Amino acid sequence: MVVHWCGTGLSAIPGLKKLIMGSNNVIVWNRTVSKATKALAGVSATIHEFNMNTLEEKLAPGDIVVSMLPGEWHVPLAKLAISKKAHFVSSSYISPEMKELHNSAQQSNVVLMNEIGLDPGIDHLMAHKLVEDFKSSKTIDTKTEISFLSYCGGVPKIPNDFKYKFSWSPLGVLKALKSPSRSLKDFKIFDVNRPWDAITHYTAPLAQPEEFEVYPNRDSIPFMQQYKFDPDWTVKQFVRGTLRLNGWAEAWSDIFKEIETLSGEKGEKRLEEMSEVFWRDNAYGESEPDRVILCVDLKAEKGSRVVWHKTFKMDAWGDHRGTAMARLVSNPVYFAVEAIANKQIEFGVNAATSDPVIVDKWLENIKGLAQEFDVIDHLS
Repeated sequence: MVVHWCGTGLSAIPGLKKLIMGSNNVIVWNRTVSKATKALAGVSATIHEFNMNTLEEKLAPGDIVVSMLPGEWHVPLAKLAISKKAHFVSSSYISPEMKELHNSAQQSNVVLMNEIGLDPGIDHLMAHKLVEDFKSSKTIDTKTEISFLSYCGGVPKIPNDFKYKFSWSPLGVLKALKSPSRSLKDFKIFDVNRPWDAITHYTAPLAQPEEFEVYPNRDSIPFMQQYKFDPDWTVKQFVRGTLRLNGWAEAWSDIFKEIETLSGEKGEKRLEEMSEVFWRDNAYGESEPDRVILCVDLKAEKGSRVVWHKTFKMDAWGDHRGTAMARLVSNPVYFAVEAIANKQIEFGVNAATSDPVIVDKWLENIKGLAQEFDVIDHLS
C-alpha cells in the first residue's frame, strides 16, 4: 500500500512528515518539486512533479490518495482513486459533486474521507463526543431544549491593527465574505446574506476567559443530522461559525462596504487586487506565531434550568513544532490515512468519523497538539 500525498502547502507538512517518519511507503506529489523538497528538509522523501497521468500510472488498488491541493482537484482525484480501487482523503468540505461519488465508491469498496482537518474535522469529532455523552446521560425529554454552537478561528498570536494575518492567499477569505449562511436561532431558521450582518460576541471559556467576535458560517442545518441529533429534539440554537479577534469588524468595516458593491468580472478582479495588497501588508512573517481557537458547546435546558452543559475548548499557537494551523489541519489527515490503512473506516463518502473508539483516540492525540485542550462540565 502506497500513500500518494498530493500538495505540500503550509497546512500539509507536520502530518506528512509524521507519515513519512512512520516508515510508511509514501510518494509526495507537488506541482513544484523544489518547493516540496525545501518543505520536507530533513526528511527522506520520494517526490514527483504532480501530474494526473503519471499519478494514474503509479496508483494501485488499496493505495491512498491524499489531496492537500486546492479544492478543484478533490473530485478529479477522488474519481481517479475509485477507478483504480484506491482510497481518498481530504480535509475539505464534502461538495455536492463529491457526495455523488458515494454509490460508486461503495461498489468499488473504496473510502472517500473528507472533512478531517481542523474545521471541518476536529470540530466534528468534538461534536460527536458531546452528542454521545449527552445521549448517554438520559436527561432529555419532550420539554428539553437543545443549544449547540461551534466557533473556530485562526488569528495572530500577537494582535495587529488589522486584527488578522494571512498564512496563504487572502482571496479565499475575501470570497467567503460574500457567502450567505444559514443557522438556527431561537427555534427558527436564521438566514444571513453577509457575515457582517450577524457579528456577535462570544466569551470563550479558556483558562483566561477571552471575548471574541463571531458570525455564522455556511449552512449549519445539515450538520444536525451529521452529528446525529434526534429528529424529535427541540433545538433552540444550532450554529457553526467563524471566530475573530475583538475589533475585527471595525478594522474591516471599509472592506465590508466595498465588498458589498462588487459583482461580476470587475468584482472578481478587484478582489484579486485587494488580496495582493493584504498579502503584502498582513502576511505572517517567518517564525511569527499564529493562533487557533476552537470551542464546541452543547447545552440542554428545561425552562430556565440548565440540565446538561459541556464545552470542548482548544487554544493552540505556533511554536518550535511549526504553526498551529498546520499541526491541526495535517495531523487529523494523518490519522485518517492510518485508520483507512487499518480498515477502520466504512466504504463510501465519509466526513470525520463518529465511531466512539476512534473519536476518543483521535481527540486524545489532538490534545497533545494544542497548548490548551479540555472539556468543561459546567454543572460539575
